[in-house]
Amino acid sequence: MPDPRTATPERFPAHSLFQAGTQYIAGRLTKGNSGRTHTVIDPATGEEVLTYELASRDDVDAAVAAAKAAFPGWAATTPGERSHLLHRLAGVLTERAEEFARAESLQCGKPLKLTREFDVPGTIDNTAFFAGAARHLQGQSAAEYSGDHTSYIRREPIGVIGSIAPWNYPLQMAAWKILPAIAAGNTIVLKPAQLTPLTSLMFAQACTEAGIPDGVVNIITGPGREAGEHLVGHPDVAMTSFTGSTSVGQRVAETAIATVKRLHLELGGKAPFVVFDDADLDAAVNGAVAGSLINTGQDCTAATRAYVQRPLYDAFLEQTAALMDTVRLGDPHSADTDLGPLVSHAQRDSVAAFVDRARGYARVVTGGVAPGGDLAKGAYYRPTLIADAAQDSEIVQSELFGPVLVVLPFDTDDEGLALANDTPYGLAASAWSTNVYRANRATREIEAGCVWVNDHIPIISEMPHGGYKASGFGKDMSAYSFEEYTQVKHVMFDNSAAARKDWHRTIFGDR
Repeated sequence: MPDPRTATPERFPAHSLFQAGTQYIAGRLTKGNSGRTHTVIDPATGEEVLTYELASRDDVDAAVAAAKAAFPGWAATTPGERSHLLHRLAGVLTERAEEFARAESLQCGKPLKLTREFDVPGTIDNTAFFAGAARHLQGQSAAEYSGDHTSYIRREPIGVIGSIAPWNYPLQMAAWKILPAIAAGNTIVLKPAQLTPLTSLMFAQACTEAGIPDGVVNIITGPGREAGEHLVGHPDVAMTSFTGSTSVGQRVAETAIATVKRLHLELGGKAPFVVFDDADLDAAVNGAVAGSLINTGQDCTAATRAYVQRPLYDAFLEQTAALMDTVRLGDPHSADTDLGPLVSHAQRDSVAAFVDRARGYARVVTGGVAPGGDLAKGAYYRPTLIADAAQDSEIVQSELFGPVLVVLPFDTDDEGLALANDTPYGLAASAWSTNVYRANRATREIEAGCVWVNDHIPIISEMPHGGYKASGFGKDMSAYSFEEYTQVKHVMFDNSAAARKDWHRTIFGDR
């Protein structure tokens, strides 16, 4: 049998697997009823992967109704029962790991080595984590805080969750939305991005295969302005979780607040990469290239702004450009490929437009072009390094979601940290130094939900992911996510058995 890590895989059979449709409601695939279709395109070749019927508002209603009907039974299951089913789900995902890796690579253009070594194993690990976490919902200990009463805390599920996930990590984002929600006893309707619905649907099917009841996990594939907005505003949806751009997140918040929903937002980022003059230069250069190019730069935590203290600036710029030039673009199925295409030609063109505008005020050190030859038909863009930009320029301040790193110098530590914080975003950052005091100061003062020291990008299931400022609020992964997907109830028992309580004197104290 050929080794799947080195053999060229067969094309993922999307048409046959989703012949019944791409809406997953109450445990089965159905076709969308909007009367419109969307075509999933392989961004590496421009070829059609799947044409499917988009969801209508009626499809959203049906999915929410299925989730609402399933909620009482699922909420009544014990934490142990939910844990058991999530462990079974982890097993199903493990058995189908190669299928998931191939589907994710095909719809996103990710190299198979990324989907096999990062996207799929990370999702399986998340599933195993929440299988354990389901049995460990924490509440304050019972005690007699008033003296005459015993108080304790219940953590209870919220109800139907309506979630919207982006296209950059479709499988992992589906898991980040679904797992904590159902582990806590909620049911969910998830709308993945139109561009990349395949692995979200496969994840829901795996939930059913693992024994999770019909209606607990539902998938709607439709346009954001119709299906998405209707899901967010639906009166039977108790909470909205959204991951995407800050501008769309603002519209989601406005829609959700009209029905007073719980709201969780993981929005854009513009992560700073701060290199102090005592840093290991080789480590910083390798970290900058890997951290800026992960997933072809389509990562809200990717390194996008490198601030390098003046003594290391020239060497950092030269070595980073040289290392970027060694990164191999190519067929995502090839073991030799380091970087795949962007998710679509439209996204490639958007990134190219950012870089072209920057030529008027900055210097493109390397990259800045789409490759020709065999790669011309795909949505490829060469790794790009930019220098000599002003701090207030578009290329420094705006999230562009592509393989582009801009490098700026700084002189004092105060200046470097101030520049790092000088954007509306605050999702992630890194600091590079061999001085523990310097690094510790950076972790305190950088305004971001995650700050790495001498690395950039790694995430783990046990630790939370979420932002500051315009990068949103709330946490994915970790036990902290249960704070998003549960509501806290205070229960108070009288211990006196007295008909008249001492506090009653405030109402009828003279009788």
